[in-house]
Amino acid sequence: MKRNRRLDPRLYRTKASVTVTLAAVMGLVGCASLQPGQPRGSSIAAPRRPAEIVTTDPASVELTAYYTRIQDERVANRLMRTDTGAQEVPVTASRLAETYIQVALREEHARGPLGFGGGADSVLRRWEAPVVYTLEFGPSVGRERRLQDHAQVVRLASRLAQASGHPISTAPLGSTQGNFHVLVLSETERRAAGPRIRAIVPGIDDAAVTLITEMPRETFCLVMAFSRDGSAVYSEAVAIVRAEHPDLTRLACYHEELTQGLGLASDSSQARPSIFNDDQEFALLTDQDLLMLKMHYDPRLRPGMTRSQASTLIFTIASELAAGES
Repeated sequence: MKRNRRLDPRLYRTKASVTVTLAAVMGLVGCASLQPGQPRGSSIAAPRRPAEIVTTDPASVELTAYYTRIQDERVANRLMRTDTGAQEVPVTASRLAETYIQVALREEHARGPLGFGGGADSVLRRWEAPVVYTLEFGPSVGRERRLQDHAQVVRLASRLAQASGHPISTAPLGSTQGNFHVLVLSETERRAAGPRIRAIVPGIDDAAVTLITEMPRETFCLVMAFSRDGSAVYSEAVAIVRAEHPDLTRLACYHEELTQGLGLASDSSQARPSIFNDDQEFALLTDQDLLMLKMHYDPRLRPGMTRSQASTLIFTIASELAAGES
């Protein structure tokens, strides 16, 4: 039997999440590298459907084939699963609490020129205002794809609102009236998106804009959450999703970036079953991910809390949620 070709983990970083103020980048979190390891569990293969490019972008032709090939290889390696994995890894209070701390209260990446803080403890960051997702599509995205993606985000927002208990909704298609902007752009459109990004987030730092416009192809999607007053409370967010992605990869980007932009900002090798793991085993939100989101918006936790301040509460909440799952 022909063996599945393994992927080089150096080639396939999939996403990046950034928490910034309007003056400076505070921390890079959530950028993943594909490290498939041994195949685990089962995966539901998605149709091999290339992205629909309406206004031809020459830069998109090769990228569309590139991302479709990567999705095919991941699915063949039993990655990008669409089940919850709950039967394999039961939720326990300790696992839930420890995974939550790694995902929500830790900086993921090494410190560099933009001030990213890798491995250090972080504070709890989340929204207090209602979150309204708005989808903006470049001319390269056709109407059928726009309708399909908008419907998927509407369903996703409903799940996130139910899990978190926080008001989360999606603006009507074509509206730009929201505070969490999701831009679906081709390569050329994204490179030219600086003026639009500055209009969405007045005062955004040039370095943050460059992270978007110069995003390498190894980064599949990206989200930035902003705090206008430098606090731990988010006021705006911008997510970038490549128009060249095939359906399952694009949907995975929506699930991860729109959730990470709510405050579950880091990936962790300890997170399983979860989309917040660099191994790409799961494409869509799992039950454990939704429980972590519920924890994150529990009123007993507050923005700005440190790990030491929140630790006892985190284990108390995790015990309550794990008991509810049993």
